[in-house]
Amino acid sequence: MNWLNWTSKIDFTLAGLSSDDRVQPFLFVVFLLLYLMSLCGNLTIATTIWMESKLHTPMYFFLGNLSFLDICYSSVTVPKLLTSLIGGSSEISYRGCMAQLYFYVSCCSTECLLLSVMGFDRYVAICNPMHYTTIMNKQKCVYLATALWLTGFLTSVIHTIFTAQLPYCKSHQISHFFCDIPPMLKLACSDTFLNKLLILTAGGFLGLSSFFLTLVSYIQIISAILKIRTKVGRSRAFSTCASHLVVVLIFFGSISFMYMRPTSMSSLEQDQIVSLLYAVVTPALNPVIYSLRNKEVKSAMKRTINKSFFSKMYVSNM
Repeated sequence: MNWLNWTSKIDFTLAGLSSDDRVQPFLFVVFLLLYLMSLCGNLTIATTIWMESKLHTPMYFFLGNLSFLDICYSSVTVPKLLTSLIGGSSEISYRGCMAQLYFYVSCCSTECLLLSVMGFDRYVAICNPMHYTTIMNKQKCVYLATALWLTGFLTSVIHTIFTAQLPYCKSHQISHFFCDIPPMLKLACSDTFLNKLLILTAGGFLGLSSFFLTLVSYIQIISAILKIRTKVGRSRAFSTCASHLVVVLIFFGSISFMYMRPTSMSSLEQDQIVSLLYAVVTPALNPVIYSLRNKEVKSAMKRTINKSFFSKMYVSNM
């Protein structure tokens, strides 16, 4: 186990997005804005759902979980990226790298499960509305949320242990802007067959099973919507799940491209673009996607902002 004591002292270097000093200030502004959009938008939605009693339903309960998860998601990778873009250190310690990898994979795994549960919730609401309150009662929603968070974080423990036990005696420059499993495996100086097999089996099973459950839910949902006779009824039913469907397509599409393709087909540029899509851009866009298409959320957000504004005015006049 001497190599474990040696690798624990390694400082890795993140390649980042660009080595061109002229481009880095522009990239810094872009990703800072995206990060602020993610923080402000998701925090607003989570706070609104918590404060508005009308939004204390299963659909918004899981949406609140997604908002909190997106805050964690972007906070794992973006701050270090912003630091390197403004001339800060691009080095990351061995323990820091493994911690970043653990929390990143945890968030990714949890979101796979959460999106499938949100799809199931829409399936029950549209296809079995008479039993919706029984099937998706408060206690079951809490159990589901607890189970998916625990499953996501426990799954990440396995991936992190298998990655951490590898000896890293090649180049210490990670060809990415954060510590992820595929670029880490390229630096290992031992056989990584078991690690790749774990990604395809454990990770693939989690991702594909979640996507399959979501796909089945939406096949049933679309079938039920098409049976609705009135155009207004079809439009109303579809509007309740359209936002979630957009998020599902973006997330599962990018995840599948990143982890389910052969390693021989991967490239640094493609990996970075796809990673930016689901790790940075999607958390920033989720609040926009859900709020713009949801009148109930927009109305609740306005009421929450007005309450906060008038409460501040009242306190300042005291």
